[in-house]
Amino acid sequence: MSTEPGLRQRRKDASPKNESKETVTAGRATSGPVSVRSILLLSLAAVSFYIYQNAATVRSTLNLWAGYSDSAQLYWGGEVDFVPDLEKRDAVGEAMLHAWSAYERDAMGDDEYHPISRTGSNLTEAGGIGYTVVDSIDTLLIMGLDEEYKRARDWIENKLTFDQDAKFNTFETTIRVLGGLLSAHHLTDDTMFLEKAKDLADRIMPVFETPSGLPLSMVNLAKREGVPDVDNKGLVSTAEVSTLQLEFRYLALLTDNETYWEKAEHVMSLIKKAHISTGLASIFMNPEDGRFVLAAIRLGSRGDSYYEYLLKQYLQTNLTEVVYKDMYDDAMNGVHNHLIQKSQFAKLTYTSELIPERNRMGEVSWRLTPKQDHLVCFLGGSLMLGAVTTGAVTQPVSLPPRPEELSPQGQRDWATGIELVETCMRTHDTATGLSPEIAHFRIPSDNMDGTRAPHDWYIKGDRPGAPAPYDARYILRPETVESLFVAYRLTGNPRYRQYGWDIFQAIEKYCKIEGGGYASILNVDRLPIEHEDKMETFFMSETLKYLYLLFEDVNVLPLSKYVFNTEAHPLPIFHPTIRTGFS
Repeated sequence: MSTEPGLRQRRKDASPKNESKETVTAGRATSGPVSVRSILLLSLAAVSFYIYQNAATVRSTLNLWAGYSDSAQLYWGGEVDFVPDLEKRDAVGEAMLHAWSAYERDAMGDDEYHPISRTGSNLTEAGGIGYTVVDSIDTLLIMGLDEEYKRARDWIENKLTFDQDAKFNTFETTIRVLGGLLSAHHLTDDTMFLEKAKDLADRIMPVFETPSGLPLSMVNLAKREGVPDVDNKGLVSTAEVSTLQLEFRYLALLTDNETYWEKAEHVMSLIKKAHISTGLASIFMNPEDGRFVLAAIRLGSRGDSYYEYLLKQYLQTNLTEVVYKDMYDDAMNGVHNHLIQKSQFAKLTYTSELIPERNRMGEVSWRLTPKQDHLVCFLGGSLMLGAVTTGAVTQPVSLPPRPEELSPQGQRDWATGIELVETCMRTHDTATGLSPEIAHFRIPSDNMDGTRAPHDWYIKGDRPGAPAPYDARYILRPETVESLFVAYRLTGNPRYRQYGWDIFQAIEKYCKIEGGGYASILNVDRLPIEHEDKMETFFMSETLKYLYLLFEDVNVLPLSKYVFNTEAHPLPIFHPTIRTGFS
């Protein structure tokens, strides 16, 4: 394993004291009043100062050189390449086979897999519900791993049971298991998957039996009852209650049971009624009265997929439910007005968080925190997808779109989406080439001037010799490659494939376990690496699936016909037979 330090690591190791000493020594070795080295250093300083003062102009020039035209926003003007890259696609397929084979060998049927100890584990003491099997089965189908698929299907048919007397997370069970079953049914037309999906959904439905109709965070599948989350004092996460809709609405279509649709849609009507003037959403709601409570506002954990599903609900029913377009547009206006920021030096676009604070008089103020979770990296692709749908003045738009095909809001969202994808790629500027769980961005008041901290973003708490902070880990997350997949499908720009390939190679180099599977990394910016003995289910369900589709033929699961749930399970776009119950 290579221990060559990455760019950021080398930058941190550089000693200003030693650099100064070297310059003086070099100066003594030259003749004349001004050395060539001094002239070069002065010239470099002048160029650096010019770039700093004229960042927008320089960025525009580089974009033109890279193939973009930058009239008002960024639009790909280079050669469009939608030809499948079979060699890279199949390399990702081999990675999936490596991961799945280890899981099947050591832990078939268990919820989670631990590749270093070669063991499995379940989410409850009562047993599991096949999280990894169901979450991965459509990936096996898409990649043509037929023998592995047949064995997985056999396990689901004969061994999977939801009669488990234990608490399961409503949101995770819906997006991973219900979503996985529905996707497998659509891809195969196998009624077994639909019957399993109906059984699971019927066990989940009691979570909606609250005074407001907001679903509870936990469910006992055997007892068919919702369970409050004591860790959050009975409150429910906004993202979790608003990220059940694609799955329950599609199930309603398949079964002609409108109750699934109505329960899920009622949640959205409550959120619309609880509207905050900014268009943004607190990360917690009260299931008693259906209102937001005072809590952080962010696009990361407990907030992310709320914004994602506003757009995807509009897409799922073929752009027919205008209420979701309006809610999405309102939310994106709020994001741009309150959360989008530029980094101090390179002017990278990133999202901040709003943290509420009370003073002694009980008055509330909001503190803007320059913190961006890796989870937020879904937003770049989502904004680009929204730009060519909710932000289009005509349908369909070109691939790649032209500025005149988009409304002013569409042009704004398109540009921000591209910029966010680039920022997320900059967070891969680490020793491993992988991004951390959380990135903090430099601001003038952070008192970090004169330190060795990188100019634009850093990993909070990462110090030489100290234990790895939580923020530094990489747990095989998919959000950046999800945005790369969407960005490529909408532009044909080969740079997005190259970005994806770079990430895949870093995963292969640092996360792959020779005995089978892939493991998380505790600190992405430290070599040699230290693993965590866990392979999250979303690695096979999302990360490898999006990477595979990035290099696959664009006619496979096209964005014009499919919407991917937040766990990357493809569901078909359809024309609804049920009218939206609110406006």
